[in-house]
Amino acid sequence: MSLPSPEERFAPVALATTPIRWLRAVWSRLSRLLKVVPLTGLIGCGGDGQIPSTPGHDQSVSGISEHPLAVVAAKVGTYPALVKSGAGYFYDDVLEYRVWMHPERGAPSLDEEGGDYFVAFAQYEKALAFSKASPGAEEPLVLVRQMEYINEPEEGVYEAAKDERLTEWRVEWLEGSKRQPDSIEKFLREHGK
Repeated sequence: MSLPSPEERFAPVALATTPIRWLRAVWSRLSRLLKVVPLTGLIGCGGDGQIPSTPGHDQSVSGISEHPLAVVAAKVGTYPALVKSGAGYFYDDVLEYRVWMHPERGAPSLDEEGGDYFVAFAQYEKALAFSKASPGAEEPLVLVRQMEYINEPEEGVYEAAKDERLTEWRVEWLEGSKRQPDSIEKFLREHGK
């Protein structure tokens, strides 16, 4: 599995055409880590990393899904906003799908500062439909829980890690990445450890 570099993860920031646009894009990304702004069920990020439960998140599930459903649908929208980004190579549970909204790209603004926020879903297809229908929306990301995963302290150096870690992933990384009892050992053997 190929994970994006920080440059790829923040490509929209790096591609801004002027210093002012670049600063605004950086601030937009950082602002979602600094505040909680609930309004009509939509939530912004909180400095304490906690998001209160809200009826605006979609905890419903219907039909067959292309990707795993949230492990506990009733908890969708209650997970911390401040989580890791990418990495680990394996996941244990899908917690929710998140659609990040950007007022500077046309999403409704929830406050005077126009900070980014997200809407959480229990099912990928509902998150994708919301994303496609909403101005200023990113494609869905998935929030996963890792109980055991691969840590890569430096490029090409892999080590097994055991602790609970919440991280946002690209949805396509789910395929083939559900941790099995021998996944970590097999990965380390295949990568020379």
